[in-house]
Amino acid sequence: MTDSIMSKAATMEIPINSNGDTGTLPEDDSLEQAAKLQWSLDEKDLQQVMVSGPNLNETSIVSGGYGGTAEGIIPTSSIKGPAVHYNAEFNKRIPVTGIGSNMHHSSSNSSMMAEEATRGVAVEKLETVKKWGLNTYKCTKQMISERFGRGSRTVDLELEAQIEVLRDTKRKYENVLRLARALTNHFYNMVQTQHALGDTFADLSQKSPELRDEFGYNAETQKLLCKNGETLLGAINFFVSSINTLVNKTMEDTLMTIKMYENARLEFDAYRSDLEELSMGPRDAAAMARIDAAQQQYQVQKDKYERLRSDVIIKLKFLEENKVKVMHKQLLLFHNAISAYFAGNQQQLEQTLKQFNIKLRPPGADKPSWLEEQ
Repeated sequence: MTDSIMSKAATMEIPINSNGDTGTLPEDDSLEQAAKLQWSLDEKDLQQVMVSGPNLNETSIVSGGYGGTAEGIIPTSSIKGPAVHYNAEFNKRIPVTGIGSNMHHSSSNSSMMAEEATRGVAVEKLETVKKWGLNTYKCTKQMISERFGRGSRTVDLELEAQIEVLRDTKRKYENVLRLARALTNHFYNMVQTQHALGDTFADLSQKSPELRDEFGYNAETQKLLCKNGETLLGAINFFVSSINTLVNKTMEDTLMTIKMYENARLEFDAYRSDLEELSMGPRDAAAMARIDAAQQQYQVQKDKYERLRSDVIIKLKFLEENKVKVMHKQLLLFHNAISAYFAGNQQQLEQTLKQFNIKLRPPGADKPSWLEEQ
């Protein structure tokens, strides 16, 4: 062991002082330093340090000692932690530059992918706005041309006539609905007045012995009229509800489809006019590409127009059938109920409600609760 230490001490480099002269070290200090260096480079101790130390992936540790040129390569496939080099002279670890580049590279890739996704969404939105703006411009141009009589439009005379009839019918039915609601409100007030008057007559018949019979007859009459009036109100409310459904739901749904059809017709004529203008222009390569694109757009709008046109025709047919069926029932109900009430035929009035499956609401059901009145 002493021979090994001495051989290591003999092969040590001789330090040079600031004057360029060789300096001498005391023998004890030289032996002690050589022993420390030999201990620090001992292979067993170094492996223990590396096992207990950080982990290194895909990195080799090179160790060199005094008095030898051989380098020891320690495989680090099973060692984890940040990579370091061990400097034998100073017995300390020096971090290896460039470690963590894989993590930096992956984070860079993630950032680039997120940026590309955001850019793709922005480009898609920009394309959508661009198409919308171009379509709006063409439709506005077509609308102005039609209004000033410069552009042509596609017209289906039979369908346009049916649409106009529907709009006129809807206006008239809205007037019927408004008048029926007014009648309901007035008749409801009359029934409430008759009810109050009957209660007053009944009270007076108790307090006026000399007119007890007369007040009693009138009180019974007003109560009977009030009961029949409530029955008639049930029939009128059912009539109003059915007309409201027909006008504001069934007809309105058909008119919404008609509105979509008219917008599709305008778009179809706009792209048709655009295709006609391009077809009358030059026939070079760029113009032919634009014509092909316009032809595709024209075909798309044509298919949309024809599909909505077919939908409108079907809805108009079913609406007419439904309107006739509903109005036949409601007009018969209204006539029989009004006739029975003013004829004083209570039995026929009640039979009319049973015929149309109308259930009367209990008194006060139409009044809002005290919470709703707050």
